[in-house]
Amino acid sequence: MEMLEHGRAVLAAQPFSQLVGAELTRFAPGEAEIALAITPSLKQQDGFVHGGVLAFLADNALTFAGGSVLMGVLTSELKINYLRPGVGERLIARATVLSHGRSQAVCRCEIFALSDGVEKLCAAAQGTIAKVSPPGGNSDA
Repeated sequence: MEMLEHGRAVLAAQPFSQLVGAELTRFAPGEAEIALAITPSLKQQDGFVHGGVLAFLADNALTFAGGSVLMGVLTSELKINYLRPGVGERLIARATVLSHGRSQAVCRCEIFALSDGVEKLCAAAQGTIAKVSPPGGNSDA
């Protein structure tokens, strides 16, 4: 199975990702891109995308990027900076692996709000992605 197709199947198995309409648009070794349409249900009281939605995008994009080089991963830690309100038609989260070993990857993510064809950086995140053992087994299996 092609890497992007496999990644899309993984994302499709996440009920919350389906709820918000997330779409894996790029998935290659060391990088991932997840996008979603900005809808009224994703906004807070002032009309901006809720910070939790931005954090969700960062978490998933970071984990997909880290998983592309480690396989079988979970987020170990995540830090996010909100730079400007998320407004527009679409959000795009682009994550890359900065460095990785056998058991963890440090990744960076930038989240852009797309409005009238122009991307504006609205959040930046960094996280550590850890390789985990499958349930009932070990990571060497």
